[in-house]
Amino acid sequence: MGLRCPEPSATQLAGVLKVEQAETFSTAADLVAARGELLSSDHRHLAPAELRLAWLDLHESWLSAKAAETGITDTSGFAIVGVGGLGRRELLPYSDLDLLLLHDNMPDDVLGQVADQLWYPLWDANIRLDHSVRTVSGALRIANSDIMAALGMLEARHIAGEERLSTELIDGARRQWRSGIRSRISELVGMTYSRWQRCGRIAQRAEPDLKSGRGGLRDVQLLDALAFVQLIDRYGISQPDMPAGSLDSSYLTLLDVRTELHRVSGRERDQLLAQFADEISAALDIGDRFDLARLLSNAGRTISYHAETGLRTAENALQRRGLSALVRRPKRRPLHEGVVEYGREVVLAREAQPEHDPGLVLRVAAASAVNGIPIGAATLKRLADSAPQLPTPWPREALDDLLVVLSAGPTTVETIEALDRTGLWGRLLPEWGPIRDLPPRDIAHKWTVDRHLIETAVHAAPLATRVARPDLLALGALLHDIGKGRGTDHSVLGAELAVSICTRLGLSAEDTEMVSKLVRHHLLLPITATRSDLNDPATIEAVSDALGGDPQLLDVLRTLSEADSNATGPGVWSDWKALLIDDLVRRCRMVMAGEPLPRAEPTPPDYLALAADQQVHVEIRPSDSERIDAVMVAPDEPGLVSKAAAVLALNSLRVHSASVNVHPGGAITEFVVSPLFGPPPAPELLRQQFVGALNGDADVLDALEKRDSDVAGAASVRAGHVEAGVPVTRSTAPPRILWLDTAAPSQLVVEVRATDRTGLLALLARALEQAGADIVWAKVNTFGSTAADVFCVRAPTAPGSARAAIEHHLLAVLGTPADVVRDEPGGE
Repeated sequence: MGLRCPEPSATQLAGVLKVEQAETFSTAADLVAARGELLSSDHRHLAPAELRLAWLDLHESWLSAKAAETGITDTSGFAIVGVGGLGRRELLPYSDLDLLLLHDNMPDDVLGQVADQLWYPLWDANIRLDHSVRTVSGALRIANSDIMAALGMLEARHIAGEERLSTELIDGARRQWRSGIRSRISELVGMTYSRWQRCGRIAQRAEPDLKSGRGGLRDVQLLDALAFVQLIDRYGISQPDMPAGSLDSSYLTLLDVRTELHRVSGRERDQLLAQFADEISAALDIGDRFDLARLLSNAGRTISYHAETGLRTAENALQRRGLSALVRRPKRRPLHEGVVEYGREVVLAREAQPEHDPGLVLRVAAASAVNGIPIGAATLKRLADSAPQLPTPWPREALDDLLVVLSAGPTTVETIEALDRTGLWGRLLPEWGPIRDLPPRDIAHKWTVDRHLIETAVHAAPLATRVARPDLLALGALLHDIGKGRGTDHSVLGAELAVSICTRLGLSAEDTEMVSKLVRHHLLLPITATRSDLNDPATIEAVSDALGGDPQLLDVLRTLSEADSNATGPGVWSDWKALLIDDLVRRCRMVMAGEPLPRAEPTPPDYLALAADQQVHVEIRPSDSERIDAVMVAPDEPGLVSKAAAVLALNSLRVHSASVNVHPGGAITEFVVSPLFGPPPAPELLRQQFVGALNGDADVLDALEKRDSDVAGAASVRAGHVEAGVPVTRSTAPPRILWLDTAAPSQLVVEVRATDRTGLLALLARALEQAGADIVWAKVNTFGSTAADVFCVRAPTAPGSARAAIEHHLLAVLGTPADVVRDEPGGE
């Protein structure tokens, strides 16, 4: 292990034990008196490391004296071996004394007599004892069948008696661990994830389990065990300049806090209860309990990061060894431009050049969050070392990738945590520093401030289809408490910070203002709904005026209030609270003016000229940043829109926005797209495929569905490998179908909000066509991971039956139950 206490000095021993001869120090009374003196106020000046050192020497001295008195000598056929904290030289006050009495096949009556002379004085001294009596072969059999025993014996240390026996045990246990690690790694990983789930995280918790929690002391001992068989670089992760933080420094922090916890509570404790926090922080001279919480959160996150990456590194290393590496080499699966999956980790493609690609960090993050696959430690380090800063304002693609991360659901947490531990998140959001590991002042909050913001984004993701601007909902969730930790009104300061952040991210002035208002007023609805008279018109007018009469802002703010409450802690959001807020929102809507109805986008004159000759045209034109405009013109016919969208999807072009307009000369479909990988396809290739689809020579929609089913099948195969703590799918918001008001009685306007996927537009357009609806115009937008597609259609049947048919076919595409909202006012 990288952390070791120095040997105690003779002066320290004499000062603590106050005995002239070691042989007189062997009774239970001697041990009780020495323990009491060491924990008395006379020794309160001892630092945690000094206390552990003195406590270790006290018990080793007593055990040595007792062993000599009992006849456990160099030639006795007995040996006392210390494991656990005693073996690691990290014995804490009130911790168990873990002892193993080894013997060389002694008779039972002799064993009983020696064991009783050793154990009973310890029991009489009220010392918690974890003991066993074994032969060397018997102990090794236990270690071979019990992984916890095997881990303990890796840290075993000779205390007294015949050292030959201790050496045989320690050497044998280590040989067994080396030779058996391949067959035991799955059990070790499963046991670790089970413990993490049972004990929770140390980081960002009010009352963490310092020993067994995720990011606790046991995780460092786990890494020591992996380093012992050379599966991880234990030396490298202990260095002070590690981007993720030094493992040894964080370990020592937790060890010191746990030592003080024992001392101030007067008993063995692993969970740091709030009642002891002030006294411990004072003893360690680190400020108040909030400073202590922040220190522990940072240490726990560092250890957790190294433990998670260490387990993956060990598993991958074992898979790459031996004959299995020759038979089943991991395949590289493309995930994004310059990003692939390899060995169940997100890594950089061979041709990636992070030093020249500022957007690569967010593409890696998006691939990790969407696919539920962790980012490789080497990839994170390479990005931290070489990735340049994003330009200001960010390219649109970078903002889209950030929105994808924020909208991914539970996988968002691990993705952002990996970026934050390696300094990459702080580069993207420099304003994050003051809230990092910041403990909450309100007891209702479950998480630290930074984790609360991420949890709010996680809780907002399933609600994304409730609002017209899910992208601004995600950004509002991420930034609503960004102003905390600076000694002023966090809503006011946060709104100012949101302006600078959103400007840097490349949002328009209007969107920046809306995010700023979300941050400024994120407490407005819950506070007003629960503390004011909703029957008072002045209350409703005050809220409406504060929001500038903006119904879209009102809807996003209502959804943010729900996500914020759910991310705060259990019971903060309730049916009663939801009822009050919904009543407030309803009353505010009544005094707000509606937005303009959706309508077709104007068609540029040059596109009208292309449609006039009744031929098929495909043009690719540069747009902004990495996007391109793909224009597809053809004589109007049923299925044209779906086939055009399918051709783009089959060529791995992601649709960001689109408009469809039908004119006398033909149908004009304008797409803003970006290639998922590599350069865009040539216009000639797209035209050839488009013409083939229109003529019936190629069933592009069938090919698209087959590709989707192949991907889904591969995903289910990957899901068969259960990797605890890492979801194989991400949480998505339920789809939503909204019927909007229209001024034309012969037309229907329907909006579909759903989690975006390649080819979704094509399948939605085909669903409308299968329902007999003729697309008159369409406006398509993708906000991060959420598609919001508006279609104006002309139906051959009565509106009621036409709606039912369209809903039936749309739901078949969406695949899950969807909310259906009828006669929604335009713009809300």
